Formats: sequence, structure tokens, C-alpha cells
Amino acid sequence: MIEPEDDVMNDTITEPQQAEEYFANKNRFTTGPVEVSHKIENGENIVVIDVRAEEDYQKGHVPGAVNLPENQWQTLQGLCKDIPNILYCYSQTCHLASQAAQLFARQGYSVMEMEGGFKAWEASNLEVEK
Repeated sequence: MIEPEDDVMNDTITEPQQAEEYFANKNRFTTGPVEVSHKIENGENIVVIDVRAEEDYQKGHVPGAVNLPENQWQTLQGLCKDIPNILYCYSQTCHLASQAAQLFARQGYSVMEMEGGFKAWEASNLEVEK
């Protein structure tokens, strides 16, 4: 008997073109904390946007990050249209950054999501600004 999970695996295995497209898009629109840290260290022209609540941002954030909590997204404050905007929220299971990225992209901004959020940044022992 084939279990439902087996059907999913078989569909995935038989669709390498879809997998290639998925991962191409994932790599195009996501990045990791270490990569963001390198971009900051190398002085790359990026904007880092922290979409967490202001009180959490004040406790610690990615160096140079601009705080744009959900109740201020409509202002688009801190975003730049001509350079990449890298967004992050709390953790891998938080969807605030991806929701913000969708909204900002709709407004014409170049966006990426930092996977793992601030929790992954801290877990990577990267510098925290307060």
C-alpha cells in the first residue's frame, strides 16, 4: 500500500524541472545570516530591514538594520527601490518577513528574505547592535 507521503515523494522525484525552478527562485529571493553578514562587512549596497516589533528591535538587531514593524509597512520607510532590501523577522517559523516582502515587491521594491530570522543570526554568533 502506498502511503500519502510516498505519493508526494514520487511526484517530487518525477518533476526535476519543477524542483530546479523552485530552488532557482529560492536562491534568488532568500539568503542566510552569514551571507548577509558578509555583505555588510564588504560594504555592499544593501538595505537590511527588521520587521519585528520596535521593542524587540531595541533589544538587539542586525547592525545597521532599519526597523519597519508591521504597523508601519504602509510607510515604506527605509526601503530603497534601486538596491536590494533584505528583510528578516523573528525565526524560521515567522512569516512577517515573507509577508512584508510580498507587499514591498508589489510596490516595486527589490526584496530578499533572510532565512531563519534574527534567531538564526544570533545562533550564528554574528554581531548584534543595540
